[in-house]
Amino acid sequence: MTDTPDALRDERGTLIERLGIVVTEIGAQRTVGTMPVQGNTQPFGLLHGGASAALAETLGSYAAVAHAGPGRGAVGIELNATHHRAARSGTVTGTATALHLGRRTASYEIVVVDEDDRRLCTARLTCMIVDAL
Repeated sequence: MTDTPDALRDERGTLIERLGIVVTEIGAQRTVGTMPVQGNTQPFGLLHGGASAALAETLGSYAAVAHAGPGRGAVGIELNATHHRAARSGTVTGTATALHLGRRTASYEIVVVDEDDRRLCTARLTCMIVDAL
């Protein structure tokens, strides 16, 4: 994992921990993480769209904080997600790729795929870069 601020490493008691998200790579250009389907389903047994959106926002936010640099942070200001197909089991992987890295905003496309590399969700996140959190 790329070197990141300590605040990003303490995930105890957060939604990240509750959803079982594991961030495996952090960088301003690209951030990657995984999440189990089990425990993150809706009543019909399918991966919950909100869980996919939370994975997307987590990965994009981590990437934006890496872009912001020391002494600065990032907060999400807009998230949208399109769900393409369902997952019932296994682990999903999300990859956030930079679309725009500016001084005040950073935008990412986040693609969530299943274990067979089939696209489940495409999301876009815009974060505002802030001086300190």
